[in-house]
Amino acid sequence: MPEDKFFKVIENKRHPGEKLVPTHCSYCGMQCGMNLRVDTSTNKIIGVEPRYDWPVTLGKMCPKGVTAYQQTNHDDRLLRPLIRDDRSLRGTKEGFREASWEEAYDLIVRRFQELQGEYGPDTLSVFSGVSMTNEKCYLTGKFARVGLKTRYIDYNGRFCMSSAAAGFMRTFGIDRGSTLPWTDLHETDCLFIAGSNTAECHPTSMFRIWEVQSRGGYLIVVDPRETPIARRADLHLDLRPGTDLALANCMVNMLIQGGYADEAFVAAHTNGIEELTELVKEFTPEYTSEITGVAPEKLIRAAEIYGKAPNAVVMFARGIEQQHKGSDNVSAYTNMCLVTGKIGRPKSGVATFTGQGNGQGGREHGQKADALPGYRKITNPKHVEEVSKIWGIRPEEMPQPGVSAYEMFGLMADKTIRGLYLLCSNPAVSAPNLNEVRAALMSLDFMVCSDIFLSESAEYADVVLPSTTWSEDEGTVTNLEGRCIKINKAQEPIGESKPDWLMQVELAERLGRGDYFRHLASARAINDEFRLASKGGYADYYGVTWEKIERQQGVFWPCKSEEDPGTPHMFLDKRFYHPDGKAKLCALAYRPPAEEPCGEYPLRLTTGRVVYHYLSGNQTRRIPFLHAMCPEPFVEVHPETAARYGIEHEERVELRTRRGRAIFKVKMTEAIRPDTVFVPYHFGHDESVNLLTIAALDPMSRMPEFKACAAQIAKRPSPAAGQATTSEAILR
Repeated sequence: MPEDKFFKVIENKRHPGEKLVPTHCSYCGMQCGMNLRVDTSTNKIIGVEPRYDWPVTLGKMCPKGVTAYQQTNHDDRLLRPLIRDDRSLRGTKEGFREASWEEAYDLIVRRFQELQGEYGPDTLSVFSGVSMTNEKCYLTGKFARVGLKTRYIDYNGRFCMSSAAAGFMRTFGIDRGSTLPWTDLHETDCLFIAGSNTAECHPTSMFRIWEVQSRGGYLIVVDPRETPIARRADLHLDLRPGTDLALANCMVNMLIQGGYADEAFVAAHTNGIEELTELVKEFTPEYTSEITGVAPEKLIRAAEIYGKAPNAVVMFARGIEQQHKGSDNVSAYTNMCLVTGKIGRPKSGVATFTGQGNGQGGREHGQKADALPGYRKITNPKHVEEVSKIWGIRPEEMPQPGVSAYEMFGLMADKTIRGLYLLCSNPAVSAPNLNEVRAALMSLDFMVCSDIFLSESAEYADVVLPSTTWSEDEGTVTNLEGRCIKINKAQEPIGESKPDWLMQVELAERLGRGDYFRHLASARAINDEFRLASKGGYADYYGVTWEKIERQQGVFWPCKSEEDPGTPHMFLDKRFYHPDGKAKLCALAYRPPAEEPCGEYPLRLTTGRVVYHYLSGNQTRRIPFLHAMCPEPFVEVHPETAARYGIEHEERVELRTRRGRAIFKVKMTEAIRPDTVFVPYHFGHDESVNLLTIAALDPMSRMPEFKACAAQIAKRPSPAAGQATTSEAILR
């Protein structure tokens, strides 16, 4: 059991022989509070109870959180390193044998050194994830640049939160996903939620949203689908996928024209109002309706509700961000807050529904291709000098910026990158245009994957290293509010699994770089260095100590000293983080999706989540209850569309785009537009919708356009009596 040094292990009086370890869920950015039940005779996790003392969720948990503990001692856990000797079996589950850590490390070091010796340091790459602690995320960035000395590192947040980050940095000069604490939400007067299926993706937020309506406030939802939250909304703006920028510009135009702008705030605290006012003039309700498909009267009413609300919060998620103009969407929706002055005070502002557990902290401390700890820029000589001093290297030793996550696969395909160290991510399911991505993984000379299970991506690896689950290690994460919280260790690692930070320290020693890592012998030691490395950066965590987290129930960054309590509300002084202290109102011209429907591909395909699964499904598809609730993907089709193609409910159809094809069961529903189809993305191999999605990248964030591409749907020919089609056989 863990020590009682930074948190209390509570005796479970209702269940003698058990202890409760307070911690947080391993999944989305809500990071719901939970107590893990530990059998004191075996020191194994056996269950979970909600934490009613946690102020964000007050005892609420979703189906994923209730069953998250079942990962830790699951029969599928990787317990020893695996080595594949026969490279012809790459891309399958076959050909692995168990090995010792020494043999696995020796092979990794030898192959990494051979590749770098022949092709240079940048022939290696690191692809990481943000379901890890801040300490692991920080160390991964340092390991890539100091341990491996490569420029090529990026992370799966590039497929999740990068557009929010880019949009906020452009608008505010700083990127914190929420300008106010979640405990403010139920006290506001209007929630304007765009591109978030909140009731399924962040369900433990819903009690605060319902409270807004119970108090007489308003809920406006922007979504192509009539999701559960859209059905309860006072106003549902059912736009075509990929047209958010037009809708946001229309909202700003209506707010200005309707007299809802706070002219004093705009004049004193923003730049760009003249350009913005001029640009949005053309986005009348009628013109915007032609682009978005939303009725003009709905657009007018939405602006009126938001404009009149004394306090309001604009919220959004991947629906607006996973577009090739996602950064523009973020800045355009944020314009609504700035034009009306509804920011920089309690109960008003802007907030994102973070997808991954540490989607905020994981992008702040050096995993991004162009970023260093504290959200410093690797292109800024002063920032490089500051971090180099902490790391003990010369500034000229710092590698140059790399490329974004998807772009790394192109460099693998052309042999610029020949080696990959993959951890805490499953791009063989989660990346767009998967046929190209899987071919790139297959082309690698050598690949290492660290994971808790043998994921679809691990099937391409030459060496698989068994990592620990969140409950077998400790460290900090930053939730969707910007609140840094503590994950507590509940049991010892099973088998021979190790935390990723320990693997990196041990590999660095064998690579001859141990002097830079040897002192980082615990999560606490890494935390001390990571806080120091963030000091003075945009994302300053220097004052976020483990003791303060325990004492305050989390600490909001920025927190610049041990005396600083942190910053729950951003911009209370009405100063933003641009040099002149003003926010930027961005005038952003509308661009359609990269791929519009046509005669051959007449439908719009969009993707998203269901309540029972998380990201690529590598964890949740293994949990019996979650798998039983949603065992396979489906395609949502409107009855009018189904009738046009002669398709029946639960019939299997083939969905096609210019990049690939896949077979899905039809879920007929009126909750989707007739011109749109929807498929959840949690499934692997031939069931992955990302075989179809397009890799059109946002020029700022490098986010792919998961949410909109052109598609066709087709009935499948009937097989001969007694015979199954190849696709049916694959699906079975």
